[in-house]
Amino acid sequence: MDDASTRRRVTYEDCDHVAGPFFHGTRNAVPAGTVLVPGHGSNYQQGRVSNHIYFSALVETAAWGAELSTALAGDAGRGHVYVVAPDGPFEDDPNVTDTRFPGNPTQSYRTRGSLRVVRELEDWEGHTPEVLQGMLDSLARLREQGLDVIED
Repeated sequence: MDDASTRRRVTYEDCDHVAGPFFHGTRNAVPAGTVLVPGHGSNYQQGRVSNHIYFSALVETAAWGAELSTALAGDAGRGHVYVVAPDGPFEDDPNVTDTRFPGNPTQSYRTRGSLRVVRELEDWEGHTPEVLQGMLDSLARLREQGLDVIED
């Protein structure tokens, strides 16, 4: 079902067919059992409050979240990747699906509900400093052009 033309879209009304495990990348260190909720400042746009919590079925996507949120905050280190469980319905992340990329190649989702942290994933592989800097440079270019729009 990876083919965008035959892929079953994930919506709040139809998400039960997507099985985990799921992962969330962040700069914040939290213990297992923590419940992550929307309504906090965005890691990607200063002054924006996020209406959703984002997560993925791919460790690499969560690794990007951990690394980018940490770098954008000016923090040292690589951030944290957690195994998480959504406590309610979720949908495809429109920021990386359909209008920007066919299908959902990053297997990214979002929820207006909460995510429960199951455990920290200790052995995830990050990106090289050069690759991370390339992504940060791309984000900076989008911001300069006014194209760093987050559909939230």
